[in-house]
Amino acid sequence: MFAANSPEARAALNSELSDRAAACLDPVVGVPLGALGAVRVAPAGAGWRVAVQLPFPVGGPAGGHAAALLPVVAAALGVEPTAITLELSAHIPTGAVQGQLSPLPGIRNVIAVASGKGGVGKSTVAVNLALALAAQGARVGLLDADIYGPSVPLLLGLQGERPLSRDGKSFDPLRAHGIEAISIGFLIDAEQPMVWRGPMVTQALTQLLSDTRWAELDYLLVDMPPGTGDIQLTLAQRVPVSGAIIVTTPQDIALLDARKGLKMFEKVQVPVLGIVENMAVHTCSQCGHAEAVFGEGGGERMAADYHVPLLGRLPLHRRIREDADAGCPTVAADPEGPVAVLYHAAARRAVAELALRTAPAGPVITADDT
Repeated sequence: MFAANSPEARAALNSELSDRAAACLDPVVGVPLGALGAVRVAPAGAGWRVAVQLPFPVGGPAGGHAAALLPVVAAALGVEPTAITLELSAHIPTGAVQGQLSPLPGIRNVIAVASGKGGVGKSTVAVNLALALAAQGARVGLLDADIYGPSVPLLLGLQGERPLSRDGKSFDPLRAHGIEAISIGFLIDAEQPMVWRGPMVTQALTQLLSDTRWAELDYLLVDMPPGTGDIQLTLAQRVPVSGAIIVTTPQDIALLDARKGLKMFEKVQVPVLGIVENMAVHTCSQCGHAEAVFGEGGGERMAADYHVPLLGRLPLHRRIREDADAGCPTVAADPEGPVAVLYHAAARRAVAELALRTAPAGPVITADDT
């Protein structure tokens, strides 16, 4: 098939291969590549160059997104993967936000990471998701919105650090492991209790968000305070959010509150990008026995009930706790380890789901003879 030399045969072949490449289902999103972004196919020596632009970051460990996409494209084109040079690039769009709010200047997408209750590992998940997106090539910030119990300073190894204020009115965010971060924990003593009422908490968060001199960001993750009360609802209404991630454990009591969190975002018209089931299974470090300590299948059932994706199932693992306490979360401490791979997959699925909501209206497909 590839030996044909006439201009007509080459043009027909290029057109056919372009159609095939555009029709490939992306292995993460599950929709055709042509529906996500531009697809360009051209001859390259004895093989083919396939250039694809996607609306989410494509890098990361173990070859990033290209490692998963290459065999899919090769199979669709009917060639061996070695015959294809796959060039992936990312163009991350600005997501829509709820109500009459406008996106924050310089920040393309704000993603809330929330849970209906405390104790499910939400902050650890939020930090690792942020680090995963940064490792995949995105520009990422993290806002610690838990005014009463800020944990981001400890998780990022920034305890005792203070943000710089150049003008006495705004702050430069601190940086760690490739992301920017701000937290009330950077501004108060670690043992100081925040005995504030709801309006003061809301004002403090608003100031942290607006008075921080963020760099240009693709994603700002907001580690929301646990619960679904007035404070959480007010924050969800005032902060321009493109999407939300719900963190839960598999047990029924956590799922009960997680459902309330999901319904809260629905109420304020913030799309839920998916559910992360944390502490899904524990594997004994001595004998290797795997046990679902908090039950199993709860996150999957919730995702099915509300027609949202299950972004990932994360283990109950001592390494995650040790890395968090050491201020070097697992994605940074062991970037190609099995747990980090799970965080990477969950992060990619979340932003891919967000990208589907702002994807171009139709495919862009080009075929070259040269």
